[in-house]
Amino acid sequence: MLEEIIKEMNENYNEKKAKGNYKFFQTHPGGYGEGDEFLGLTVPIQRKIAKKYKNLPLEDVEKLLQSKYHEHRLTALYILILNFKKLKEEVIDVYLRNLDIVNNWDLVDSSAPYLLGPYLEDKDRSILYELAKSDNLWKQRIAIITTLYFIKNNDFEDALKISEMLLNHKHDLIHKAVGWMLREIGKRDKKVEEEFLKKYYKNMPRTMLRYAIEKFPEEERQKILKGTW
Repeated sequence: MLEEIIKEMNENYNEKKAKGNYKFFQTHPGGYGEGDEFLGLTVPIQRKIAKKYKNLPLEDVEKLLQSKYHEHRLTALYILILNFKKLKEEVIDVYLRNLDIVNNWDLVDSSAPYLLGPYLEDKDRSILYELAKSDNLWKQRIAIITTLYFIKNNDFEDALKISEMLLNHKHDLIHKAVGWMLREIGKRDKKVEEEFLKKYYKNMPRTMLRYAIEKFPEEERQKILKGTW
C-alpha cells in the first residue's frame, strides 16, 4: 500500500504549485524551510488521499512521514489523525518519534492540536514545557499550538504559561503562534487575556501583540498599540 499511495501522490504532481511552495515556505538557504521539497499537491487532494489510505499500516505511515517531500509528511500526519481514536498510543508513539520532521508551520498546526492535544487531555503535560524549552523552532511551536485543544475546552493554564515562556522568542513564527493562542483565549474569556496582556503588552513583540488583539475594538487596540492602555 505504501507504494500505491506514493504513486498516487506523485501522479498529482503540480509543477507550478510546487515552485510557488518553495518560495511560500521559505526553502531558500537560511529560510525556516530550508531544504524542503514539494510535489505541489493541494491540501484537499492530500486529505482525500489520506482518507483513501487511512488503513495504511502504521509502519508504512511512519515511512511516509520520513519522506523528503513535504506533502508526503503532511498526508502521513492526516492518516495518523484519522487513526488516533482507535490506535491512540501507537499513533502518538509514531508522532513523538518523528517530531524532528514535523518541521514546518503547517505540519505543526495540522497535527499538534489534533494528536498531542487530545492525548494529553487527562495526562501529565510536562512534555510541552520540555518542548517549549528546546532550541528547536518547530518543537517550540508544537508546544504552544498543542494548547489550542485545551483552549477550546476552556482550559487556559498551559497556554498562558507557555506563552509566558516564549515571550522573548526571536522568531516571528513563534510570535504569531503565541498571539494566536492568546486571541483564542480572548474569544472565550476576554478578561483572562486582558490580565495577561496588561502584565506583558508593553514588552511583547509587536507581531505577537497585534495577533493577540486582532479582535479587540479599534479604540482599545489603538490604546494598546500606543502603550496607553
